[in-house]
Amino acid sequence: MKTRSSGVLMPLTSLPSKYGIGTLGRAAYEFADFLSAAGQSYWQVLPLGPTGLGDSPYSAFSTFAGNPILIDLELLMEDGLLTKEFVESFDWGCEASDGNPEQVNYIKVRENRRAVLRKACDTGFERDKAAVAKFVSDNHWVPDYALFMAVRRYFDEESWMDWPDEEIRLRRPEAMERYRQQLTEEINLQIYMQYLFYKQWSALREYIREKQIRMIGDLPIYVALDSADAWCEPQFFQLDEKHVPKSVAGVPPDYFSADGQLWGNPLYDWVAMRADGYGWWIRRVEGASKLFDVIRIDHFRAFASYWAVPYGAETAKTGEWRPGPGMDLLGVLSNWFYQTEFIAEDLGILTPDVDQLREDSGFPGMNILEFAFTKNADSKYLPHRCIPNSIVYTGTHDNDTVLGWIRDPEVPEEDKQVARDYLGFTADEDAPLAFIRGGMASPANLFVAQMQDWLGLPTDARMNIPGKALGNWKWRMLPGAASDELAETMYNYTKMFGRLP
Repeated sequence: MKTRSSGVLMPLTSLPSKYGIGTLGRAAYEFADFLSAAGQSYWQVLPLGPTGLGDSPYSAFSTFAGNPILIDLELLMEDGLLTKEFVESFDWGCEASDGNPEQVNYIKVRENRRAVLRKACDTGFERDKAAVAKFVSDNHWVPDYALFMAVRRYFDEESWMDWPDEEIRLRRPEAMERYRQQLTEEINLQIYMQYLFYKQWSALREYIREKQIRMIGDLPIYVALDSADAWCEPQFFQLDEKHVPKSVAGVPPDYFSADGQLWGNPLYDWVAMRADGYGWWIRRVEGASKLFDVIRIDHFRAFASYWAVPYGAETAKTGEWRPGPGMDLLGVLSNWFYQTEFIAEDLGILTPDVDQLREDSGFPGMNILEFAFTKNADSKYLPHRCIPNSIVYTGTHDNDTVLGWIRDPEVPEEDKQVARDYLGFTADEDAPLAFIRGGMASPANLFVAQMQDWLGLPTDARMNIPGKALGNWKWRMLPGAASDELAETMYNYTKMFGRLP
């Protein structure tokens, strides 16, 4: 990101498809073609891990694994693992007569995907045995992840914290071996799904590279408590001898929340991680670098200092600030992954130590245009105030669409008027392209717009409302929306503002 460029934030799940959710198949290849025709250099996606209740990609069962619901079924048909008749015998909840084609029906997608992938595994596991064995040997995390998911299913999807067999909950060797023998069939399914995911991802990423497009992906600062990561390596988290958290993650009370936010993620034991040479983080970033060219580190401020809340507290009020690893860790990652670029998600109310850490790391920070326009017109996010070593976004997955923002009655009218005056528009419908022009014109080396904003979509297309546990991550783009006409418009904007590849 040393030169002027632009990209699009488009979750894989939001791509159109016949089977309920965006996948690693044809629509992803076509979107890469679209981005190339539109003069874009980057495609940013959300985390790709397997999700549970709430469907949040920021709360995955593994920091390494891929989400099986992203496996493309048509590619499996071409590979002889499934028949079209079998796949189309399921209700994917995406027909206008049976649901909303602009939203993912996660209940139907999850239930039916498992049945379909079970069939693919029955057909292909033995056929692909040698390739699967190599995949497992090349990826250290696979055996324990597969065991974790198998045991979790055996105990009716209960969190590992609540497994009734303490021997397996605490990873006693005898119990580990016993469950491996008992749950072989489910373990093989979990392994095969990861093999299929990474096989399809590798082919897609190679195609995207041929288009001279680089992938940006997210690395959530924390892992979920109910994850293979916490279960497999408890020594690197603030857990007691029974593997129960001592403290958990959150953020303190602020202007927006009197109680703060209690996230509940397990906190890292930075002393143990430092003593291990930060090996856990090296393995984690190495895994992410297999997926992405650029890694956006979510909640970057926790590397400077983090909010720790006693486990069992009802709110985040009772937490305290504790020092993070700072450049001690970031220096290791920068040196180890010198060919990987990082982005610091440095949003929110920041303290000087966070700003200093970002400067010391050299990572570009983020500027959100929806945060730029306040009645005093003095925000650091205003386009002309952005520095070259930064990324300007119209909004992220946590923001409303631009059209939704300008129409939101909760946004002060004074703020909206500043946006109108600064960007030079009057009609609400003109706001998305006005925001895009403002971001394109900024000094920032990289500009990224949500695909929803290029399409001029309202609030219905918003991906996530922070603090809302259910009902997010559903938006899907309709077939044909990424048209040749839109690609030409995007190309002309990108050329006008000097951001072509």
